[in-house]
Amino acid sequence: MASDIAWSPAGGLASVLHASGPLDSRREALSLFGQFVGSWHLDWTGTTAAGEAASTTGELHVGFVLGGRAVQDVWIVPGPGQPGEGEPPLAFHGTTIRFFDDARGAWRSTWIEPINGLVRRFIGRPTTEGIELLSDEDAPALRWRFSEITPRSFVWTAESSDDAGQTWTHREQMVAMRMRTDPTNTPG
Repeated sequence: MASDIAWSPAGGLASVLHASGPLDSRREALSLFGQFVGSWHLDWTGTTAAGEAASTTGELHVGFVLGGRAVQDVWIVPGPGQPGEGEPPLAFHGTTIRFFDDARGAWRSTWIEPINGLVRRFIGRPTTEGIELLSDEDAPALRWRFSEITPRSFVWTAESSDDAGQTWTHREQMVAMRMRTDPTNTPG
């Protein structure tokens, strides 16, 4: 019953989900994805279900969550007010929650995207080119990569494999540019 509820934090979900930064003891561990905290403009390219080239723009917003123990992002393609917004299969509006798992020595990452009904778990690690996330528990296997990372930009690519990672097929790419109004936009 509603009368049994004794406590509710002021500010509700946002106040207990969002964190102003990483927990001090997790600062170094969270730096791999923490470098993306802020707001980004996305230029997306991929293909339609018919195999035709397609492109659009979108947004990415990244922040610390769960008491500064994890990094969460929200990807919106096409962006708000753009043609095709919220229309599957090309549109997506989803979130990833990522945290560093000390026992695995790797990042655990879960993508949730309701427009297309997707949930995928990934294991992520730094590479010489940037960051690689692999998901092989469902078919097809997926590989997501962050590369060409600078304080103001990066490239994100998605590939899939139907042969357990022997070969990879390029599916989509996003070029991200930090939004000028982002307070974390630092010179560099």
